[in-house]
Amino acid sequence: MKFVDFNFDYHLQDGLDSMGFEDATPIQSQAIPFILEGKDLIACAQTGTGKTAAFLLPILHKLSLEPSNVTNTLIIVPTRELAIQIDQALQGFSYFTGTSSMAIYGGNDGTAFETERRALSQGANIIIATPGRLMAHLNLGYVKLQSLQHLILDEADRMLDMGFVDDIMKISTFLPKQRQTLMFSATMPPKIRTLAVKLLHHPEQINISLSKPAEGVTQTAYVLYEKQKNELAKFLLKGKEDVYRSVLIFLSTKIKVKDLERDLIKGGLNVKAIHSDLMQNEREKALNDFRSRNVQILVATDILSRGIDIEDISLVINYDVPGDAEDYIHRIGRTARAASKGEAITFISEMDQGKFSRIENLIGYEVTKLPMPPHLGDAPAYEPLLRRPKTFSGRNKNFRKPQSRRVR
Repeated sequence: MKFVDFNFDYHLQDGLDSMGFEDATPIQSQAIPFILEGKDLIACAQTGTGKTAAFLLPILHKLSLEPSNVTNTLIIVPTRELAIQIDQALQGFSYFTGTSSMAIYGGNDGTAFETERRALSQGANIIIATPGRLMAHLNLGYVKLQSLQHLILDEADRMLDMGFVDDIMKISTFLPKQRQTLMFSATMPPKIRTLAVKLLHHPEQINISLSKPAEGVTQTAYVLYEKQKNELAKFLLKGKEDVYRSVLIFLSTKIKVKDLERDLIKGGLNVKAIHSDLMQNEREKALNDFRSRNVQILVATDILSRGIDIEDISLVINYDVPGDAEDYIHRIGRTARAASKGEAITFISEMDQGKFSRIENLIGYEVTKLPMPPHLGDAPAYEPLLRRPKTFSGRNKNFRKPQSRRVR
């Protein structure tokens, strides 16, 4: 399906033509008609499939037909990087439409907060906001959302993982009950459907290519001890600048991010990291350097990497196996976009073997395990079925229920 088939307002179509947008992706072809009809929607699709344009374009079409001086649409996102990314896309699409927008996120100075206050009180057409920053403004009483027509939750699964569900429900109390609500997510765990029941009204549902890695991704894995991960990363990347022009490495915590960045720099590699201890301008510089190929390797936690929208990533390394099997598909979807080729390598420690086995069950095949380089020492055997938790029957005074914890 082509974008001209949607019969968008000519101002919006002029913007698409100038950007070279012709063919709609499957998520766009299915979602845009529902949104134009005013229906609530819950849509699940992998990263890189065009979700941002799927919800921005029909909203911009409506605003082009009925210009407004009030806030028409609120887009809630989990991270400042994603807020900036959506705002940049919006500025391109809306270039000829006159639609106003503002990205609202934490980590800025008082001047930025004042600019945000004016946008929220005077009515920028489209607001893109992180939950915490928006709540800070809402609590001060000047935000005008009485005329809001559209609420969009992007990367909904990540917002729930980050603990934003209470903020989202609180924000919804400030909004008109009569509105169109759209929920977009890369994965669809049960908790997303629970949230959808609370916020959406008889939603249409779209599920595109869930739980299937992109065909162009070559997947391999190494079974190893935790202490071998940094050395393996250096071995795989050293001298491979021409092979891997851009490398994205996912880790579970910012402590690991800092440690790996330090070791890779000592190894002479061109690397930068993004983590929550950096100032916003430092994080933006790291992303821009990676995007412009001034930096070959970017090291990040999964949460902070959600705002990375970069073409032609050569290699994705899962330094830690993700806790959710579908997150694995989302991560490796950062490479092999738009029918290109890419590579994904996963490090499987002893404690992560069970999690990786669930990933293999989800995708329906076993990922090739490569032998560890001999100079890095012996590696554990891959025995995921032997690492299932024991079941206990009856009363055992020596058994204590393990404490659950989530580390980000």
